[in-house]
Amino acid sequence: MANMETLVQRLEKAVLRLETIQPSGGNEVGSSDEVAPYVEAFDELLAGPMATYYKLSIEIGGDVATHANMVNEALKFQRGFLVTASQCQQPPEAKLTALLQPLSNKILQIQEFREKNRGSKQFNHLSAISESIPGLGWLAITPKPGPYVKEMTDAAMFYTNRVLKEYKETNKKHVEWVKAYISFWSGLQAYIKANHTTGVSWNKSGQIATGSAPPSGGAPVPPPPGPPPALPPAVSSDDTEVSRTALFADLNKGADITSRLKHVPDANKTHKNPALKTSAGPFAPGPKPFKTATPTVKPAAKQEPPVLKLEGKKWVVEHQMNASNLVIQDTELRQVVYVYKCTQSTLTVKGKINSITIDNCKKMGLVFEHVVGIVEVINSKDVKIQVLGNVPTISVNKTDGCHIYLSKDSLACEIVSAKSSEMNILIPEKDDFVEYPVPEQFKSVWNGQKLATTVTEISS
Repeated sequence: MANMETLVQRLEKAVLRLETIQPSGGNEVGSSDEVAPYVEAFDELLAGPMATYYKLSIEIGGDVATHANMVNEALKFQRGFLVTASQCQQPPEAKLTALLQPLSNKILQIQEFREKNRGSKQFNHLSAISESIPGLGWLAITPKPGPYVKEMTDAAMFYTNRVLKEYKETNKKHVEWVKAYISFWSGLQAYIKANHTTGVSWNKSGQIATGSAPPSGGAPVPPPPGPPPALPPAVSSDDTEVSRTALFADLNKGADITSRLKHVPDANKTHKNPALKTSAGPFAPGPKPFKTATPTVKPAAKQEPPVLKLEGKKWVVEHQMNASNLVIQDTELRQVVYVYKCTQSTLTVKGKINSITIDNCKKMGLVFEHVVGIVEVINSKDVKIQVLGNVPTISVNKTDGCHIYLSKDSLACEIVSAKSSEMNILIPEKDDFVEYPVPEQFKSVWNGQKLATTVTEISS
């Protein structure tokens, strides 16, 4: 009976591998009967953690299963692209962009699916996929695609941690789902490091890649190299010997060697006739004094026009400079706010809203009443946030300098931070706020069973 169960499991894995890596006609970029070693290595990655992720997604069902099918289609295309790269030369940038356009469309579709299903019970699952799926765009990244994939993987960690927290004690299948998905991205980083360290490894002897598959007969033979450059005329040993004999004969003349030199009269000597120094003569000018290179001034970055408008369900606030009275009102629960590249500005959001994101801002102030989802701060500097009502979660990533003023109704708020510094949480006490710094230094010790991490005394 045990042998039968083992056989069934092996058959399931084989079927999943075929479903995951079998290329479809619409997404295949290139094909060949024999694949390159790095394509085989990619197949192993798909048949391992990615097959497990796909299997668990189908078992979980719902939006997770729909999302997984989209991810599967994107991976089919990626495999086809790698087959093309193994058989063809790298095309010009314009053609490369056209080759990658179907993958870009699929990534956008995966992200839009998350945005259209914000009310889903599996929203954290969808967000983990949506935040990390741009990592499949490593095909266009040079010279360091590996770190780019790692950055996209880190972007998913916030949501995968929320999945783990929600299902850790209730449904282990979701825990295994997270492990399989993160394992795929870790495996992809190792795969890129081993096979595409500085970018996709194209076949330098193949034809230039186009939108169609390469011919089955293989790549054409490259033309033979041109003739070598002509060598300088060789100097015979007899000529060398004659020149050496003439040189020693002149040296043996002694004082007579100068008899053929022309005498210069005193009238033509500058130290005897100083007037020659100021007069023009047929002398080449001496070397000019050295001048330091004048530093080139880079043109100022183009200033984009400021934006504050509602696009569908999204309030867009972009490129605001020194604007201290920005206000968003008449909000709805389904709406979100996205703040991008604003400097020395303050935004007030009235009413109850779904979520707020601050991205790449400097010296930015945010005041809001109620947020039912999450407030995110990413890639910013010197941000101040004041909560007037309630908010369940505030996330701070890659940010230097962040002050968060909580209200009495928001003291239960979860504050999640990563790769950030100079963070302070201000708690209302009586008629004032008391500042509490967020630790930045930690100590990890292996206790024999697991890694125990605590805040160091200097940070507490």
